[in-house]
Amino acid sequence: MSLNAQTYPNLRLYVRDDCSPDVPFEMVRALVEQCITSFPYTIERNERNLGSTKTFERLTMEAEGDYLAYCDQDDIWLPEKLSVSETQIGSAGLLCGDVIPIDADGRRLASSITELRPRIILKEGAGLGGSLIYRNFVIGCTILIRSDIAKAAVPFAQSMVHDHYLAWYCAQKNEIAVAKQPLLYYRRHEGNQTAVLMNVVTKQDYLRFHLGEFLSRVSDLSERSDGEELREAAEWAQARCDNAAKKRGAIRRLWALRRVDTATTLFEIIGLKLPEPLFQWAIRLIRSGKL
Repeated sequence: MSLNAQTYPNLRLYVRDDCSPDVPFEMVRALVEQCITSFPYTIERNERNLGSTKTFERLTMEAEGDYLAYCDQDDIWLPEKLSVSETQIGSAGLLCGDVIPIDADGRRLASSITELRPRIILKEGAGLGGSLIYRNFVIGCTILIRSDIAKAAVPFAQSMVHDHYLAWYCAQKNEIAVAKQPLLYYRRHEGNQTAVLMNVVTKQDYLRFHLGEFLSRVSDLSERSDGEELREAAEWAQARCDNAAKKRGAIRRLWALRRVDTATTLFEIIGLKLPEPLFQWAIRLIRSGKL
C-alpha cells in the first residue's frame, strides 16, 4: 500500500510474478488491482521460476522512464521516498540510502540499519567499484538508478544479488549518492535474502556459500572488466582457496594480500583451523554482529 501513496508524479509500476509455487498468479493480480489505484501498472508472469536477479533483469529491460526503483519487499516506503530520491540523486548514476529496521509486526528495531549490521558502511562519490567487489553497502529497496545505466548493465551477473551488481556496474564510471535521511521502514525477518553469512553453519557451508560465491562473483565481474582491482581480487580469492585446501605456503600468500580484507583474511587463517564446534560458535557471533 505504501507504493500507492507515493507523491512522485508520472509513476508506473512493473510487476513480474516469478512463478511462485505458493501464491497463484490470480491472487497476485487481484492484490495489485486492489492496492494500486493511483498510477498505471503492468503485470506479467515468468514462464518458469528464474530467481530474483534474472527477474529484475527482465523488469529492467521492460521498464520505461528516466529512473528505475526496485521493489520486492514487504517494507513500508515513506510517501516522499521517490520524490526525495530524484531530488537528491543529482548528477550521480545511482542513489541509495539508510533504512529504519522494523520487525515482522512493524515494531521499530533501531533508527538505522547500521546499528544492527555494523559492517554496512554507506559510501558515496566516485571510484567505489573496487570496494564493491568485496562487500555491498547498497540496499536494493533504497535504489534509484538512471535507466540508461541499469539497461546497459544487462545481462546481470547471476552470481550476485541485483542491487550489488548494479552498484558495482554503476561505480565503474559513475558516482554513487547517498540519501540524506532514511526513506523507508525495512522489515527484517528470517526470509531476508541478504542476511550475514546466509546459509552458513559449518565449515563446509562457509567454503561453499561464502568462499564459493566470491569466486563466482570475481569470475563474473572479470568477464565485464579487466582492471587491476579485479586482478587483485582474483589473486586473493585463489590464496583463500589454497588456504582452505591447506596447501603449502598458502597462509603466507594469503597474509601478504591481507590489505584486500584484513578481517576476512585473519578469520580464515585462524577460523578454518578451529574445531568445528568453535567455528560454528564464531559464525553465530559474526551473524549477531558481535564479532
